[in-house]
Amino acid sequence: MAEATIAVAVEPPTAADVAALLTEHLDEMHATSPPESVHALDLGRLTAPDIVFVTARDADGTLLGCGALKLHDDGLGEVKSMRTTAGARGRGVATTVLLFLLDEARARGVARVSLETGAEDHFAPARRLYARHGFTPCGPFADYTDDPLSVYLTRTV
Repeated sequence: MAEATIAVAVEPPTAADVAALLTEHLDEMHATSPPESVHALDLGRLTAPDIVFVTARDADGTLLGCGALKLHDDGLGEVKSMRTTAGARGRGVATTVLLFLLDEARARGVARVSLETGAEDHFAPARRLYARHGFTPCGPFADYTDDPLSVYLTRTV
C-alpha cells in the first residue's frame, strides 16, 4: 500500500487543530523541563512577522505536524515548534517539515539554520533526526545562554 502524501504549506497557526497540537507541545515541554529551560513559542509568538509557520497535512486535510522558521536579523534561521501528531509518528512527517523549512530558509537568503532542543533522553529522537540532516553541535546562539538541559545544533543551508 502506498504511503499517503504529506503536503507542507505556510499556514497561520490559528486553526483549531493546529492550536490544539501547539498546546499539547507546550504542555509536554513544561512537563519534561523546568520553566527556565522551555524555549517553545506560544501561539501568539508564532504569529509574529519574523516567524514562518508551516503545517503538514495529509490528502484529506488532517493535520500531521507543524514547524516554524524564526528569522534573525543576522541571516540566521532557527527551527522552532517542530511537532508531529501522535497518530502520524513514524511516517516521515518531521523529516518532510524539516526539509521544507530548510528550503524556505534557503529561498529567503538564510545561510545558517540553528536550533535548540532538550538534552534529556526524552529529546533523543529529535537529536537523531537533526543529526541525520546535517546538524552538528554548536554553542548557544541568538539570545540563548549556556543551559545544561539544552543542546544547540546548527548547519549551513
